[in-house]
Amino acid sequence: MRAAGLPLLFGLRLWASVCLALYVAYWLQLDDPFWAGTSAAIVCQPQLGASLRKGWFRMIGTLIGAVVSVLLVAWLPQDRVLFLGFLAVWGGVCAFAATLLRNFASYGAALAGYTVAIIAGGLLGATGGVNANAGFLLAVARASEICLGIVCAGVVLTLTDFGGARRSLAALVATVSSDIASGFMDTLGSAGAAFDETQGQRRELLRKVIALDPVIDQAFGESSELRYHSPILQRSVEGLFVALAAWRTASVLLWTLTRKAARETADSMLPQATAQLSADGGEAWLARPVILRHTTDLAAQKLMTMPADTPPVRLLADKTAAAFSGLSRALDALALLMADPRRRLPRRRGVRHLDIPDRLPALVNGARTFVTVAIVTLLWIVSAWPGGAQAIVFAMIVSTLMAPRADQAYAAALISFIGIIFDLIITSIITFAVLPATGVETFVGLSMVLAFCLVPLGALLAHAREPWQVGLFTAMTMIFMPLFAPSNQMNYDVTNFYNTSLGIVVGAGMATLAFRLIPPLSPAYRTQRLLDLALGDLRRLLHRRAAPSVHAWDSRGISRLSAMPDSAEPLQRAQMLAVILVGAEIIRLRRVARRFGLDAPLDAGLARLAHGDVAFAIDDLARLDRRLEEWQTLAAVRARARILAISGALAQHPAHFGQLAAA
Repeated sequence: MRAAGLPLLFGLRLWASVCLALYVAYWLQLDDPFWAGTSAAIVCQPQLGASLRKGWFRMIGTLIGAVVSVLLVAWLPQDRVLFLGFLAVWGGVCAFAATLLRNFASYGAALAGYTVAIIAGGLLGATGGVNANAGFLLAVARASEICLGIVCAGVVLTLTDFGGARRSLAALVATVSSDIASGFMDTLGSAGAAFDETQGQRRELLRKVIALDPVIDQAFGESSELRYHSPILQRSVEGLFVALAAWRTASVLLWTLTRKAARETADSMLPQATAQLSADGGEAWLARPVILRHTTDLAAQKLMTMPADTPPVRLLADKTAAAFSGLSRALDALALLMADPRRRLPRRRGVRHLDIPDRLPALVNGARTFVTVAIVTLLWIVSAWPGGAQAIVFAMIVSTLMAPRADQAYAAALISFIGIIFDLIITSIITFAVLPATGVETFVGLSMVLAFCLVPLGALLAHAREPWQVGLFTAMTMIFMPLFAPSNQMNYDVTNFYNTSLGIVVGAGMATLAFRLIPPLSPAYRTQRLLDLALGDLRRLLHRRAAPSVHAWDSRGISRLSAMPDSAEPLQRAQMLAVILVGAEIIRLRRVARRFGLDAPLDAGLARLAHGDVAFAIDDLARLDRRLEEWQTLAAVRARARILAISGALAQHPAHFGQLAAA
């Protein structure tokens, strides 16, 4: 019972949310109150932040879908073919947008698609005739029912759950940051001797940094303060990526030097770094983020200005400073999350623009949804089947919701289909056996019947750990209310029930089959495309004198790195990181070369690199390094360090950079 306490509590919250939504819908005498209960069930999540964030985007998607449905009815009141054709096109557009967006914004885009189908289902006759006169009123009614369910679920969850996303996010950021700092310090302490071991650590930490994004989105749902300061959290994730990249560069540099040179180079950094990161461990980072931030900033400034006569020492100092600067951004986020009174609030900047890693997977998903909805629509028109409207609705629901799952989409759709079958069995027993036999005529009696179904489903969902369990119980929670469809006057018409149920099964089944027949792009192909796109970005950078900022370059590279499938090989992730590093160093090197009047020799070397001549490009950079050796200034030594970093990355992945000519 102790282990089942929290899941059971969530099941009770789910049941209370659905019952409150149904009660208010009955009291307002809405046409289809079960849509309010459905929305309440969908919005409810085991985490409060996820529930509130999902409800917010569900409301936005519902309003967009309602407006689009009214516009479609107004533009095409008498043309059935065009109306249904535009419905399929809109579904494809929303599946495309749902693939490009992330987290709950992706869900909002999917909802904007199938809300139009839900509203259209009430406007279309047996074969798809449009009832234009009822378009606006039906859109208002459906939007009101859906928004009512969202509000009721939000009220119940807010009154019964205080949430913990903020604290959980702080713990995750502190753990990942301290692990990166400890790993970097171990690399300096061992002078890069354990290269293979640290490489595995970086790969695992990279996965953890990528996994912070949905947790940040959940925290936004619980706190308006965090939403307002969202750029701080976004910059913290970018800072952790920068720290990992700097750690990798430092590790590769120390590994390529002789043991004696590596030891001497690393020892020159340790007096600056050890004292600053002595407070390792997640708890220490949570306890004093502002103090640690001040010390890391101070260390980064000292490292950037410390004397360094050779390029290896200068490069290691700069990368150690970059790692400290990245960790400083994470500490900034920790100070915000822990509400440290000593923190200073940075000036709020605009929200980061959306970097699109690759549009092709989104185009495939959009085309699949369009084809699926078009085929289901055609079958409905030809057969004049009364359940065709429900088939269109659930074909669009499954195809748009599962589209962002990539290579897991078919498995997720199949599990959802199985959940629908289980729901069909449960609801048929309740509708034609339990309710008539018990003679339930009051709302209290109906609530007790719902409790026997929703409380166990909610508890199983909250207790689920495996992905297939989460998918199965989520689908059963979502589809239960549309199948049960309670109304002010309960309907026990067997024909109507099975027509509606068959429509839901056929629609979900057609969408599942579509994922099998038109599968998403394979992980290997998507990985190779991302690598090719990154090389294309680098090739354009090599030819362009007006380069983007380092921040813009890193942001696009990080978006491509984050989009790489989990099955991507370590070598491929290393190649992506190498492209990001080379591009950023080239942007910085161009500024210095212009200062010393060495634009021409640098452009000559970059032109060779753009044609895939890696060996000649390294030779040209070596000649540029010898010319910079004439100046014994900090800027010249730093430029030579950048050349060393570029040459090292090119030498480590010559075959990959040799493909630049074809990028």
